[in-house]
Amino acid sequence: MAKTSAGRYFEDFRIGDVIRHAVPRTVTTGDVALYTALYGPRFAVQSSDAFAQAIGYPRSPIDDLLVFHLVFGKTVPDISLNAVANLGYAEGRFLATVYPGDTLTATSEVIGLKENSSRRTGVVYVRSTGWRQDGTKVLDYVRWVMVNKRDEAARPHTELVPELATTVDPASLGAACPTIHAAGWDFGLSGAPHRFDDYAVGEKIDHVDGMTVEDAEHQLSTRLYQNTAKVHFNHFAQVRTRIGRRLIYGGHVISLARALSYNGLANVFHVAAINSGAHVSPLFAGDTVFAWSEVLGKAELPGRSDVGALRLRLVATKDRTCEEHPLRAGHDYEPGVILDLDYWALIPR
Repeated sequence: MAKTSAGRYFEDFRIGDVIRHAVPRTVTTGDVALYTALYGPRFAVQSSDAFAQAIGYPRSPIDDLLVFHLVFGKTVPDISLNAVANLGYAEGRFLATVYPGDTLTATSEVIGLKENSSRRTGVVYVRSTGWRQDGTKVLDYVRWVMVNKRDEAARPHTELVPELATTVDPASLGAACPTIHAAGWDFGLSGAPHRFDDYAVGEKIDHVDGMTVEDAEHQLSTRLYQNTAKVHFNHFAQVRTRIGRRLIYGGHVISLARALSYNGLANVFHVAAINSGAHVSPLFAGDTVFAWSEVLGKAELPGRSDVGALRLRLVATKDRTCEEHPLRAGHDYEPGVILDLDYWALIPR
């Protein structure tokens, strides 16, 4: 019996499979420091224990996207080790706060399969869940990923494209956010005076700044999340593919764009849900990432007067500034657009 694993190929998946992923991961302040070094996020709640305690947290929580990446990384050896590309996300919910010292594990259920017309690949749909050491769900989300086939002649046992909600119900948001003490929120220290009522539906914000991605950074990030997908770090294998280069992990793009969004959304402190997301085109080392946001909606949360929810579209581009808010040309995305992410986030009222 082989003692090593080459990972699952498309024909190895079955709808209804439930996979328990290795390896448990205790989150530390060292992870937080590395995450900050990689992306430079400046949101005050995740940056300062003192600021977090002043508004009602026991200490600074782990950045929501760091939690997402760590859970995502657990799933890679079983879901996307042989992936061509991760394609999109839906129905993501952040369900409980994670703090340094918490240990995260993950499980996934296969909810859909669809062979591609080329017969060389197929799309696998999974619902993944992150768990805290006490059995609390901290995160769940759906993603779909294009996976290579081992045998082009193999056919999937069953094909199904799942129906997914276009948006997470805002009434279900806020479970991972304690009651916020508005009097303790120092807008001078957070970096901007803008609250929930200062944003209007339809408003577009150019986040102005750009960050160039280096090979060392995205290699470090995939290792930080224990993401073992070959497309991200195995140059020897990638030069033999159609693309011929290592792809930068799509989550790396999300975190870069989120960090850039501080300039304009400084008080949007908690990502509460991911409605949908698409990696429109690949990013490579040497490319410079820019971002802009649009306010798609606003919602009051039932029983809460401390925070409100903004539904935001976060668009990232490569080597293209965003003062004109580039997105689509007809039915297609404009050249340079690499990410289109629709999410709910909380902000003080």
